[in-house]
Amino acid sequence: MSSIAFHTFRGSRAKIATALLLTGAVGAGSYHYERKRRQFNNRNNNDNNNRNNRDFAKALFGFSTGTAAATLTDESNVKVATLSDIHSFKEYQQIYNDIAKKIEEEDDFDVDGSAGPNLVRLAWHSAGTYDKNDKNPHTNGGSYGGTMRFSKEGGDGANNGLAKGREFLEPLLKKYTWLSHGDLWTLAGVAAIQEMGGPKIKWRPGRKDLSEEYQAPNGKLPDAAQGPDYVRKFFNRLDFTDREMVALIGAHTLGRCHVTSSGYDGPWDFAPTMFDNGFFTQLQKGVGKGEGQWHLRKWDGPEQYEDNNSNSLMMLPADMALVQDPKFKKIVDEFAASQEAFFNEFAPAFQKLLENGIQFPKESKEFVFRTLDEQSSGL
Repeated sequence: MSSIAFHTFRGSRAKIATALLLTGAVGAGSYHYERKRRQFNNRNNNDNNNRNNRDFAKALFGFSTGTAAATLTDESNVKVATLSDIHSFKEYQQIYNDIAKKIEEEDDFDVDGSAGPNLVRLAWHSAGTYDKNDKNPHTNGGSYGGTMRFSKEGGDGANNGLAKGREFLEPLLKKYTWLSHGDLWTLAGVAAIQEMGGPKIKWRPGRKDLSEEYQAPNGKLPDAAQGPDYVRKFFNRLDFTDREMVALIGAHTLGRCHVTSSGYDGPWDFAPTMFDNGFFTQLQKGVGKGEGQWHLRKWDGPEQYEDNNSNSLMMLPADMALVQDPKFKKIVDEFAASQEAFFNEFAPAFQKLLENGIQFPKESKEFVFRTLDEQSSGL
């Protein structure tokens, strides 16, 4: 994951995040760039073995009886979340806390320490199979049914590496036996983003574990090797605007690619366990020979880009699509200039991603969780 271990975010790293929010920029000035680069290089481990796993190049972009259950109606293709009169916000805040503390305490999850980026990807992929044009609840995907726990969906090459995240969360399903997989995975994504310094994201419960027959077909997750037209078409299938899709791809500020999972290699940013606008500040200048620009990496793996400054960061072809398309590029520039603008667009877009395909009652409450830092400081 990163040069900055996840558990360091609380305390001193919280001050860093606050400063970043005020300035609306990340890594401003050569001092911050060099500091992040040195921190990254001190802990960067090469993961360049097993480069024959090219099949995993996709999907890197990268919720009656008064229970928290949800039902599928016989008369409708809509996946309906029902209200709960048993489980309160306080209980879900406790689940949030358990997830956050587990992330903080188990800081040897990956190369960079934190499980956080993997949990964000788990939430993303559990929801990213949604197809607004498919009215069949057995195939239209989304986070509702928690169907990645089955072999077909879980074994999709796009989901390679996510079994580790699902196993990480398994103890919570044993502790909270009434909690669905879909609710846990999406809540874990929200908790990870907020604990890594990201924006507040509204979340609602109500997903229900569905049977194997509700697995979305494989191939529904994005292909990282594609260009602008594909990126726009894919996200339009998820019912997103250009601004929303650029914001969601900005989650690549977290984590790294692993050769053993996707065939690609490396992180996008020098601080891959801090949620900020660093992805956009790194990407902004595009391909070229100049300072801060990118070139094609010379190696025996799939096509990816490498930064001119350090040769240690990477971008995917689908990332570069955002600076090749003029409309996307304008949004990239905006988010690179203002972290606040990025956060303001990302938070509702991520909530929309997690809720796609689910019908929530009008009176259902949106939960906004307090971070561990906020709770410890009495905020």
